[in-house]
Amino acid sequence: MAKTLLQELRRESKITQQQLAEKLDVKRSTIAGWETDARQIDFGMLIKICDFFDVSIDYFLKRKDY
Repeated sequence: MAKTLLQELRRESKITQQQLAEKLDVKRSTIAGWETDARQIDFGMLIKICDFFDVSIDYFLKRKDY
């Protein structure tokens, strides 16, 4: 669920994985890993992601895709 939301937020913001990686000070491959569920997002980074996209952690964690 987080992977699809992260990708959706990034695409809605019209930024690339590389651009997001630079904003969050991580490698592009880290973003790709989160979006494919190959890597878990740690809590500290979750806060940065939510701040960047101006969404609540609650929204990010509880969102349901039907």
